[in-house]
Amino acid sequence: MVSYLVRRLIFAALTVVVITFVIYALIRSMPGDALTLELGESDPAKLQSKQERERQRKLYGLDHPWPIGYGIWAKNLIVRRDLGKSIFEKKPVFRQIRERFFPTLMLSGTSVFLAYVLSVPIGLYCSARSNKLDERGISLGMYMLYSFPSYVAALFLLTLFYLRLKGTAWALPLNGMVSSNHDQLSTWGQFQDSFRHLILPLTCMTYASLAYDSRFIKANMEEAMRQDYIRTARAKGASYLRILVMHAFRNTLIPFLTILGISLPAILSGAVILEGIFGWPGMGQLFYQSVSRRDYDPIMALTLMFTVLTLAGQLLADILYAFADPRVAYK
Repeated sequence: MVSYLVRRLIFAALTVVVITFVIYALIRSMPGDALTLELGESDPAKLQSKQERERQRKLYGLDHPWPIGYGIWAKNLIVRRDLGKSIFEKKPVFRQIRERFFPTLMLSGTSVFLAYVLSVPIGLYCSARSNKLDERGISLGMYMLYSFPSYVAALFLLTLFYLRLKGTAWALPLNGMVSSNHDQLSTWGQFQDSFRHLILPLTCMTYASLAYDSRFIKANMEEAMRQDYIRTARAKGASYLRILVMHAFRNTLIPFLTILGISLPAILSGAVILEGIFGWPGMGQLFYQSVSRRDYDPIMALTLMFTVLTLAGQLLADILYAFADPRVAYK
């Protein structure tokens, strides 16, 4: 097990180097740079002197060819633990990520938690009621939800709960995490205000994952229920509930853990489109803004974070396999 973990960690380190190197090469190869936008070269009224521009390029490490620039970025990361500085916001990237951490965790973390908590009983129920009328209705509803784009659902819900129901008790906030008078409210009022802002983006982020996970569990449960060990358990007189939960569901955990591992980066990466629609100040919105502005350091920091989380999620899923199935051995 130890040797397996060492090999995986070495492979993960090489993967991080390759991915960050490629991303750095791509963003530095794009025409123009962040200083072109930030200094306003497209606006003659904001033209800066050549000396000022060179000073800014040197300040942000843009005066070197991109291979050297990548080496400087990697050195600052490893030696100084410095993620760099945003050209547009004039603040350390670490501070930017820290400011966006809680909003992202609040939205994406809750979404992933609800999707898994609700999908397991729905999947088990549908597998137990296979080919019954209620199961077909639920499966059809889940299939339709999974097929419906989340950004379309977001626009529909905004139209319904903000424009159509505006002025009623059912109206929900349009964007942001809190209202402008949030600090003036009581503790209970602040909780209600935050919860009302969370409802629409949380709904749009959760329903597709819930539909997919439920159908995934149902399909794997139906496959497990046809196996020989299920027939053996029935022959020994085990109850149907025990067979369903202790035998069939336990053997569907390994493929389910794969999805769980993939979901780990989703908790902190956010959703770019949905955060933009709802004005949610999370990681997804920060990544979109950084790419559109060609703000190199935030792009590299977020790419590094997403890569590490993805690899960590896959490694965690592999480790959990051994606990879910003792037959799994790592050499």
